[in-house]
Amino acid sequence: MSKNPTLNSMDRCSKEVLRMKAFCLLLILFISMLVVSCAAAAEIPSPTIPPATSTAPPVSTEEMISHKADRVMEALHDRDLDRLASLVHPTLGIRFSPYAFVREADITVTVEDVPNLLSQDTVLLWGVYDGSGAPIELTFEQYYDQFIYDQDFANAEEIGYNRRIGGEGGTINNIPDFYPGGMMVEYHFTGFNPDYGGLDWRSLRLVFMQDGGEWFLIGIVHDEWTT
Repeated sequence: MSKNPTLNSMDRCSKEVLRMKAFCLLLILFISMLVVSCAAAAEIPSPTIPPATSTAPPVSTEEMISHKADRVMEALHDRDLDRLASLVHPTLGIRFSPYAFVREADITVTVEDVPNLLSQDTVLLWGVYDGSGAPIELTFEQYYDQFIYDQDFANAEEIGYNRRIGGEGGTINNIPDFYPGGMMVEYHFTGFNPDYGGLDWRSLRLVFMQDGGEWFLIGIVHDEWTT
């Protein structure tokens, strides 16, 4: 007996519907898994890249002071007081001391007056000569030639940072006590005439003070052997 054509057609339709349902279920399952996977990936934080850091070594205080001191010495060598003024402390000015022992009475000049010092012909009292006690009465230019740049300190034999390298003169070096927190750079010659056995040494000491993160010149101290 042959099967009913209508039933055969219904069977085929049922099977086709089942296949479509199965396909749809698989498709839904795949889409669901894809959505979950994307959501999980979105929750994974991206790696943090550290900011670039400079590999240059930090500049030491001694290096900063050395650079400043060299600029001061170049200005003194060139007798360029405009350049010197740019390195002087803006409010404290600069004190000039003829010998190692710094005194309150030593002449202090404001930064505004520094550029014109060499053109002034006024005779000032800078202290007394160590040994004789005679007054040091000089114009600034005369003082400059005797107690600031009396030797070519820009080409000194030795340079010391925050330490005395010169010999003992007739006065005590009180720079650390007079300028607490300051930094000193000494330019030194051991002597010039062998017959004097080093007693004709010379030193020029530059004193710097920090203000607002920058170092400024506040003192120029001359030193030599005296009797």
